[in-house]
Amino acid sequence: MTAHWLSIYTLGGMFVLATVLPINMGVIAFVGAFLVGTLVAGMNAKAIMAGFPADLFLTLVGITYLFALAQNNGTIDWMVKGAVRAVRGRIAAIPWIMFFIAALLTGVGAVSPAAVAIIAPIALGFAARYNINPLMMGLLVIHGAQGGGFSPISIYGGITNKVVAAAGLPLNPLVTMAASLAVNLAVAALLFVMMGGMKLTRQRSEARNTGFDVPQVAHGQGGAQVYGDAEGESMAEERRTAQPGADDSLMDAAPASQEVQGQRWYQVATVIGLLALAVLTLFFKQDIGFVSITIGLILTLLAPNLQKRALGQVSWPEIMLIVGVSTFVGVMDKMGTIDFVGHSVAALTSPLVAALLLCFVGAVISAFASSTAVLGSLIPLAVPFLQGDTGVSAIGFIAAMAVSSTIVDVSPFSTNGALVLANARGVNRDAFFRQLMMYGAAVTLIAPVVVWLLFVVL
Repeated sequence: MTAHWLSIYTLGGMFVLATVLPINMGVIAFVGAFLVGTLVAGMNAKAIMAGFPADLFLTLVGITYLFALAQNNGTIDWMVKGAVRAVRGRIAAIPWIMFFIAALLTGVGAVSPAAVAIIAPIALGFAARYNINPLMMGLLVIHGAQGGGFSPISIYGGITNKVVAAAGLPLNPLVTMAASLAVNLAVAALLFVMMGGMKLTRQRSEARNTGFDVPQVAHGQGGAQVYGDAEGESMAEERRTAQPGADDSLMDAAPASQEVQGQRWYQVATVIGLLALAVLTLFFKQDIGFVSITIGLILTLLAPNLQKRALGQVSWPEIMLIVGVSTFVGVMDKMGTIDFVGHSVAALTSPLVAALLLCFVGAVISAFASSTAVLGSLIPLAVPFLQGDTGVSAIGFIAAMAVSSTIVDVSPFSTNGALVLANARGVNRDAFFRQLMMYGAAVTLIAPVVVWLLFVVL
């Protein structure tokens, strides 16, 4: 067995181990990088650490820290309440309000499970109160979160864009963002029509009726531990923050600090900070990691005592996962495995078939494991294939891979699907689980083909 195949089998074993056992895949990846690097490739520790993605680490820390500040000071709650008031009694608009709020949250830097953890209890509470199909409501929240997930200042977008830029491939972040939003929006519209959304257009409610009881996330049942998604470990603190007590509600109860809730100017300052992040990174090409930490520090200086827990809410397990996998991929790159896989795929009879195969691999793995890990590992594997004279557009392929690797997070085995399942009210849990599982399986089989046709073939 060659060294290339040993590293590939190790990567596959890492996915399996992180899926079966409640172990952070980043820890496994660091150990894998050390063992493969030293025992197989003959590398020293300094050479192995050269693959550590310092810029990506800074980006993830900065974005998740800033998002934690926005959540703690009530800005997210304020934005949600404002959007709900905009419904003004139009029941049919509620699922779409939830879709776009989830998209906005991931678009400005929240990890997808964090956005779903915040919005799903609210959305499914609305569904129970106004007799909206809970499956439709939950799926629209997930597709909204995934739809906004590839903005240039988001977690998914940051990972994808940095990997593509480092590989020297053509980069168009707006195409990837638009592709993800368009596909998820189209799927959400189809679900809305098929699951009784049109009937809601004939229903109205008094605009003042915006209160409801939010069901609680099942504590102690994190996605990684129960549902086999390593990405879910990062959500434990977010769920505890979003659900501080048995009687708390993001809509009706005050946040942890009444002082923060009363300081509207501070929430306005946070919104201005988020807008500044977008402007500085999109138009002035400043590093998103440094900018987000700078804005976070400014907000912290304005109210230092109110933000003590924000650093503890940074998604450290998620960051550990991503930088661990990236370090292992760096070892594979130095070994020449990336070139080996890329040229092997390029040697297939049809480059288009090779592109479809990679989209399927990304979808299947992501349905059970971490989408961020898939994006960080499969895109580098495809680099040599995309650099060759295959006739496959790199920009189109990246968009197809990005969508197919994230849209499958509706599976109940992923954190997003598990959160919807945990917060559904007035449903048969077993039946609801089967519905999510069947839908997840259908998306896993259909989505790669659709996005391949849209962005690679056409």
